[in-house]
Amino acid sequence: MLVVGLTGGIASGKSTVSRILRNLDAEVIDSDIIAHELTRPGSACYNRIVEAFGHGFLNPDGTLNRRRLGRRVFDNRDELNRLNSILHPAVISIVQQKIDEAGRRPSPPEVLVIDAPLLIEAGMVSMVDVVWVVRVDESTQMERLIARDRLSLDEALSRIRAQMPLKDKIKFADVVIDNSGTIEETEQQVIASLARGANPPDR
Repeated sequence: MLVVGLTGGIASGKSTVSRILRNLDAEVIDSDIIAHELTRPGSACYNRIVEAFGHGFLNPDGTLNRRRLGRRVFDNRDELNRLNSILHPAVISIVQQKIDEAGRRPSPPEVLVIDAPLLIEAGMVSMVDVVWVVRVDESTQMERLIARDRLSLDEALSRIRAQMPLKDKIKFADVVIDNSGTIEETEQQVIASLARGANPPDR
């Protein structure tokens, strides 16, 4: 079982690569889905977030208003670190459980993908065999982020600047997928990278 850590900058097209990998029969563990599950009303992480940030970041139905909370934390490094200190350990624990469970199956998946935007920042590199980083140029990243999340220019900039610079992420990469072109071009890179990935490098 090859465990691939898939990451990249915000709006770089990581979800596109993840979808391609699923279509190629890889099994994907999505850390964002896990984080959403962990922050449902009444959960331990939810309660800690409300305690840390207050009820002003809740919707009328009690769910987290993620956009409002995002505006606060992406403009304040200390607040972002506080939120990550609540979420990251819980997400990492569940991801590790899922990796272990997959490995114990009578027929483990040939490729198991850990889709995690903060794979490197959260210290998850040691959990995977290879690191894939999805990249696009900054102008494309900005355009996609504004269109996807309906953000202002300043909001988009704050989210990009809150992340590790892409050039630093690439230092950890065993594979870099350039998602600046067509989906077909990206798919060909994924197929070629999987073909080379049977023997992961030593860490």
